[in-house]
Amino acid sequence: MSIEPGSSVPALKSRIHGCLLGGALGDSLGYTIGTQSVEEVRRGPGGRGITGSGPVTGAFSDETQLTLYTVDGLVEALEWANSGVGADVNACLWLAYLRWLAAQGEAAPASAPTPQPRWIDGHAALRQRRNPSATCISGLATGEMGTSVRPVNPGSKDFGTVVRSAPFGLIPHIAPDAVYKLSADAASLTHGHPAARQAAGIFSLLVHRLVSGEGLPDAASSVTAHARALGGVEPELPERLEAALSLATRGVVTPEELTHTLGDGRTAEEALAVALYAVLATLPGAASGNAGEDDGGTDGGGTDNGVADTLPVRHFREAVSLAVSHVGQGDATGSLAGNILGAFYGEECLPADWLESLEAPEAIRGMAKLLVGVTIGEG
Repeated sequence: MSIEPGSSVPALKSRIHGCLLGGALGDSLGYTIGTQSVEEVRRGPGGRGITGSGPVTGAFSDETQLTLYTVDGLVEALEWANSGVGADVNACLWLAYLRWLAAQGEAAPASAPTPQPRWIDGHAALRQRRNPSATCISGLATGEMGTSVRPVNPGSKDFGTVVRSAPFGLIPHIAPDAVYKLSADAASLTHGHPAARQAAGIFSLLVHRLVSGEGLPDAASSVTAHARALGGVEPELPERLEAALSLATRGVVTPEELTHTLGDGRTAEEALAVALYAVLATLPGAASGNAGEDDGGTDGGGTDNGVADTLPVRHFREAVSLAVSHVGQGDATGSLAGNILGAFYGEECLPADWLESLEAPEAIRGMAKLLVGVTIGEG
C-alpha cells in the first residue's frame, strides 16, 4: 500500500514522532482494557472486538517507558559519535535501562555502574510502576551487561524486548544489517532466548523499512522472509509471522480465532505476529470484511463531533483496536501496532481525540525531538 492519494510522503521527523506517539497510544489502549475477559472483548461491534474505542485513562505501561529509555540510550551514543568520540551503543543502552530500573524502585547490585541522570529521568510518568516485565527487571537486577555471546536470562523470550525495539529502526543512514544487530544485541541485556532477540531485530528492521518508504505489505513480506533466512533461526518466529500474513488475507477475525492462530502476545514472536496481522488485516481494501465497511457501530469512521477521519487515522483506530482485541498482552500488541503505523504514515495517522487523553505527551515528544536532533539535525 502507498500513502493515501493526495498526501505527501511523511518526512523522517514526522515518522519518528508518529512511531513513538503511536506506540504510546496503542500501549495506552491495551493497558486500559488489559483486565477484560474474552466475553467483554467480544462485546465490540459484530463480536469482533474493541473496534474504534479510544484510551479510557490515557496511561501507558512499561512498554512505552522502556521504548523512551531505548531512545535515550541511542541518543547518548549518537551524541558521543557526533562529538567525534566512539561509544559502546549497548553500554549506553544498558545505563539507560539501569536508570529505568532505579525509577521502578529496584536496586542494581553494587557491582553495577551508577548512571548519571539525564533529561528523561525528570518525568513522573516514567517513574510509575506499571506492571513491568519480570524478565526485564530480573535481567537488569543481575548487574551484568548481557551480550549476544553471554546474554542474561538465556531461556526468556517474553514480549519485554520486542516492545522496546522500534527506536533502532528510526535511525537513518545505517544499513539494515546494522539495524538488526543493534536491536538483537540490546535484547541480550535482558532476554537471552534466540527467538526474543530475533523478534526484536526483525521488528526494528520492519520499522526501518517503513521509515525508508517501503509499503506495508512489501515490508511485512520482506522481514518475514528475512526471519526465515536467519542463520540458526528458531522456528517460532518465521512460523508466527507467516501465519500472521496468511490470517491477514481473511480480514478481521474473532478474538478467539486471533488468539488460537497467533497466540496471546505473551512471547516476543506472538506479540509481533499479532501486531503485524492487525495492521495488515485492516489495510483499506486488503480483504473483504475489514476496514472500509460500516458495521453500524463506532468503527473509527469519525469522531464524536461528526468530523470524518482521514484514511490514515481510520486505519490507525481499527488496526490498534484489533491488535488489543484478544485475551492476552494487549498493551504489547497495541504498542507494536501503533509503532508500525506511526512509522509508516507519520503523525497524520494519530487520532486527535486519543492524543488529548495520552499521558505525558511532553516526555514522548521531547524524546522524539532529541532523536530527530541527533540524527537529522532538526529541532
